[in-house]
Amino acid sequence: MNASKLTIVLVHGGFVDGSGWEGVYNILRKDGHDVAIVQNPTTSLADDVAFTKRVIAAQPGKTLLVGHSYGGVVITEAGTHPNVAGLVYVAAFAPDKGESVDSLIKNPPPGAPVPPILPPRDGFLLLDQNKFAESFAADVDAAKAGFMAASQVPWGVDALAGEVTLPAWKSKPSWYLVASDDKMIPPPAQRQMAQRAGSIVGEVAGSHAVYVSQPQAVASLIEKAAESLLK
Repeated sequence: MNASKLTIVLVHGGFVDGSGWEGVYNILRKDGHDVAIVQNPTTSLADDVAFTKRVIAAQPGKTLLVGHSYGGVVITEAGTHPNVAGLVYVAAFAPDKGESVDSLIKNPPPGAPVPPILPPRDGFLLLDQNKFAESFAADVDAAKAGFMAASQVPWGVDALAGEVTLPAWKSKPSWYLVASDDKMIPPPAQRQMAQRAGSIVGEVAGSHAVYVSQPQAVASLIEKAAESLLK
């Protein structure tokens, strides 16, 4: 397989930045894949889609878009770009037309964990630092989880309200990694979104930050997707 025919584009979610992909990036690069990482401002869906499309357009050929959490919304909207061959969702939102993070989290099932999101300030959201590790990164090394909590990127309220116009998963093949210990996006909701999108589904016992704590499991699904697209 000539992995260089396809560039893997990694898209982060809310409260974090692209550096969280380092472990996944290192594995993919070691295995011979071309990888690009998007640094989205997470200010609005339109801004984040524009940033992502610029990275897609800068690659020499076809791309495989990978989104974690809110990054799933971004790749769902940006993935209609003609250079995108497929989508991988990692414990991510996979909205349908007209849906947003806001609409998808509006009515959580009884007993579902409630993410410790603080009241908005100046149009941006943060997680309670004292509860960040438990809710977002329960299986991440304590020191690293503490650093992630302290280095949060404020997440724009406008980004959560951004509605998808044309879901890329309706026209592109997709894969989905469910994190079965996720306390941010309930695992049953992940499975339902994956089924609706017709995704090929994998599952791992991991927190919402599974891309940080278990980079090999995440990279393995991404590589399966890439190999399938290159056949």
